[in-house]
Amino acid sequence: MTDINDLRLGALRAAYLSGAITPRALIAQLHARAQALNTHNCIFIHLLSLEQLEPYLAALEHQCPEALPLYGVPFAIKDNIDLAGVPTTAACPAFAYLPDRSATVVEQLLALGAVPLGKTNLDQFATGLNGTRSPYGASINSVHPSYPSGGSSAGSPLTVALGLCSFALGTDTAGSGRVPAALNNLVGLKASKGLISTAGVVPACRTLDCVTTFTHSAEEASQLLGWLARLDPRDEYSRHNPAWNNAQAFGQVQRFRFGVPLSQGLEFFGCSEGPGLFGAAVARLQAMGGEAVDIDLTPFLEAARLLYDGPWVAERYSVVGELIERQPSAVLPVIHQVLANAPATSAVAAFRAQYRLQHLKAECDRILAGLDCVVTPTLGRPVTLAELNAEPIKANAQLGYYTNFMNLLDYAAVAVPSGAMANGLPWGITLFGRCFTDQYLLSLAQAYSAQALPARAARHDRTRLVVCGAHLDGLALNWQLRQRNAVHLETTLSAPAYRLYALAGGPPQRPGMVRVGAAGVAIEVEVWELPSQELGSLLGEIPAPLGLGKVELSDGRWETGFICDGWGLEGAEDISRFGGWRAWLARESALG
Repeated sequence: MTDINDLRLGALRAAYLSGAITPRALIAQLHARAQALNTHNCIFIHLLSLEQLEPYLAALEHQCPEALPLYGVPFAIKDNIDLAGVPTTAACPAFAYLPDRSATVVEQLLALGAVPLGKTNLDQFATGLNGTRSPYGASINSVHPSYPSGGSSAGSPLTVALGLCSFALGTDTAGSGRVPAALNNLVGLKASKGLISTAGVVPACRTLDCVTTFTHSAEEASQLLGWLARLDPRDEYSRHNPAWNNAQAFGQVQRFRFGVPLSQGLEFFGCSEGPGLFGAAVARLQAMGGEAVDIDLTPFLEAARLLYDGPWVAERYSVVGELIERQPSAVLPVIHQVLANAPATSAVAAFRAQYRLQHLKAECDRILAGLDCVVTPTLGRPVTLAELNAEPIKANAQLGYYTNFMNLLDYAAVAVPSGAMANGLPWGITLFGRCFTDQYLLSLAQAYSAQALPARAARHDRTRLVVCGAHLDGLALNWQLRQRNAVHLETTLSAPAYRLYALAGGPPQRPGMVRVGAAGVAIEVEVWELPSQELGSLLGEIPAPLGLGKVELSDGRWETGFICDGWGLEGAEDISRFGGWRAWLARESALG
């Protein structure tokens, strides 16, 4: 059997199918490598022994690689996520317990054939973004030894970056699945709240927590999300994943509008390289076909401050407070400091903060309404281990400048590698958008990384609609689009393959556009975009012979649009020579 160094899902699957390696041989190699690395990097709190791994390996001997999507795939589990029979510590020995059942997300992965290598280090009780707040040692960056791995999911990204696992699980309340990804050159998916079950996860803030994944590529994150996004009866915060956000939504992105924070909202805390790296990232998104739109980040940043300056620290305290009061020395001093104001938080303050957050969310949602995503740096600036030792609260806060608002505002986000600093330390951006646009964001991330995508078009929570007649801007039925919060994107032409007819009947007068191929002409059309959940109700209001189908535009794109059944042309007038409905209406008006 050969040594396997490429643990990406596709490469490992190919190795298993070819017989180049077996799960037992691979896990033995990785286990030895993990033991060697763990002493320096403080990756694992509990590295499973070969005896503990045996049941998982024995179960695979009765399976074939084709039968299980994750056959023999090694993964790691942040140690605030339960693995049956292995202690869950949340990086606090006094808190530890032995679960008799795995977290739902772990059960799902085991059922798919994955093999857990161990439970990974974290900032105690997932409170921190740096990876040094652990009695099990500070987790050291995979690239530069003067920097931390990032946290609170500290050990999980190291298992992927250092070649021990194909992917790893983390959690994210304030950025714990994104900051470590950026610092270790990985893709970190913080999916929409509730898409991946948190049953069997030690809460940080129960109402905000998300399980996250660390992978080498956005495609791998997309595959994992496709398997894991299931409604879970064990988790009352679990949410149904809409069809527009399923695995088939991952694909090609042609044109998109992305928000870029105005300069007064950008903060790099004195890092001289950050502005240039971010400017290059924006330019790369534009080169991909993106239209940059300036946005005000102020309301997002105000929401972020609520997480630690507001009553949400009391939600964290609800998990650890009893232990703090009973056994203060069991909890690290820095965690005491972070949670110091929690006991004095009142219900009145909590409600006032919720009202303020709702106001800010409405403002932020309006900013996102006309955009496909927003891009920010993933972290304000990287901080060294020495800086964290000298000023642990201040240095940690700089890591979370761009991350703390995401779960409070119920957005989806993916951290994407984007180059490196002069000292070799990885640097990255975050793409974020409305909840349930996860697969679309991953599609953008994959394209940004110049990696292959499926031929199908990417989808998200809004659907583009080509209109050619009464639904044009300002005309008789345009209100049907506007009442559904549709946005006008562009005026353009169809491919030169259509005929346009003024249909009999009315009011209102309506055209029918019919594809005829070589005998056709280009017709002036408008492209609108409306929430996908509104499309069904619009379809119900469209009378025969009109309907919705696919319309080809002059640049070769195929979009959903109004089409006409051929039988509806009886008594219709061919008005193709006018080139569009508006021109024909203008002629009719002139004739009186």
